[in-house]
Amino acid sequence: MEINSRHHLRSDGVSELETAVSEGLGVDVDGDTYELVELADSKFDLVLVDGEPSVLYVDDEPFLTVRGANRFEPETHVVTVDSGAISFVSDGADVMRPGIVEADDDIDPGDLVAIAEENHGKVLAIGRALVEGAEMAGDQGKVVESVHHVGDDLYEFVV
Repeated sequence: MEINSRHHLRSDGVSELETAVSEGLGVDVDGDTYELVELADSKFDLVLVDGEPSVLYVDDEPFLTVRGANRFEPETHVVTVDSGAISFVSDGADVMRPGIVEADDDIDPGDLVAIAEENHGKVLAIGRALVEGAEMAGDQGKVVESVHHVGDDLYEFVV
């Protein structure tokens, strides 16, 4: 991934980011340094928190990356999948109803969500909800569109 620009966030930018992530995920992102990395060949921009790619901007909305979600553990907007879905979700597949074990009721269509596996709670992917959280579990149909997952270019990004 090619870097277009990289610069430290100002204190108001840090405050805005921390507030948005806290309100959206119930997480306190806490770091000493925050650097915005604008990527040339990606639809995302990254924020490095203490040098780690922890936050991404999806359509100008800040959300944790997979690495960030495993570092800061979101409390809300989490969709949990069963062990049978792990390999598919880890490869970037969208999430289907039969693989869902649990989903937060406060999820609305269009919300970004962290997709975690049921055994250890590790986040495998970040996605966009297609239905309400209460409607996610069931027999058929796609309910979360994958945005970023373990092993993709964003996950492998190093500075």
